[in-house]
Amino acid sequence: MAAATAPTAAGPRIRTARAGRAPHERRERRNRRLLGLAAWICGIVFFLPFAWMVLTSFHSEQDAATNPPSLAAPLTLHGYREFFGSGTGVSPWPPLENSLTASVAATLLVLVLAIPAAYALSIRPVRKWTDVMFFFLSTKMLPAVAGLLPVYLIAKNAGMLDNIWTLVILYTSMNLPIAVWMMRSFLADVPVAIIEAASIDGAGLPTILTRIVAPVVAPGIAATALISFIFSWNELLFARVLTGVVADTAPVFLTSFVTSQGLFLAKVCAAAVCISLPVLAAGFAAQDKLVQGLSLGAVK
Repeated sequence: MAAATAPTAAGPRIRTARAGRAPHERRERRNRRLLGLAAWICGIVFFLPFAWMVLTSFHSEQDAATNPPSLAAPLTLHGYREFFGSGTGVSPWPPLENSLTASVAATLLVLVLAIPAAYALSIRPVRKWTDVMFFFLSTKMLPAVAGLLPVYLIAKNAGMLDNIWTLVILYTSMNLPIAVWMMRSFLADVPVAIIEAASIDGAGLPTILTRIVAPVVAPGIAATALISFIFSWNELLFARVLTGVVADTAPVFLTSFVTSQGLFLAKVCAAAVCISLPVLAAGFAAQDKLVQGLSLGAVK
């Protein structure tokens, strides 16, 4: 009889537990929907200025200057023709090539220097490594404009003004601290056992870095490289001051559309869209690695 009544006693308790979990599950679903809605709103808010810039780039100067702007204005490629030099006779290709050269070269140098430094600060930590990390971080506390005059005088005395390799050196030094910080967080999650096993098998440091460590932290390397490339590509202050005609970059070329005659909004938007495309293409191509790299180590 006791065995027969046990299920009837347990049944109400099971139903009560399920009934207690139901409101909690509904709250979780509601919270997930609210978070998803908030994410979509944030994404739309951040995307709208770029979408508006793209739309304005296809308008004429008269339609782009109207207030309020007209969404139904006729579309034209006049701004893009002006950007590519058909109306002004100035080609954008040299500045774009300079930006690409400086950004790619600086990114490669940053990775070559940051990975061994991060390895020494994480997997094979040196003494007082926290002081070293703070020193790297402290270099980013100085405003860039505060070092502009000394850098200009050094470049002038060295005969390096209007030289693309001056920008490569500057971009490398500017992006190296943040790259070391990022790579250290990625390398800290590499299992030490596989490195010790490789060392026992006779692998040297270059082999360990290229064949053991690099494949494990490939998403982190991609994220660091992409961020370094974006920072180098978008830099304007030093490029504006240290370059002239030969080594001017794409952001410097973009400012040439703001003249004493006024702001040509459609031309500026067309130029901004074209200059943004390499960064957008790089981000789209490496988006999977970027997400993996930025989330690497977030969940133990």
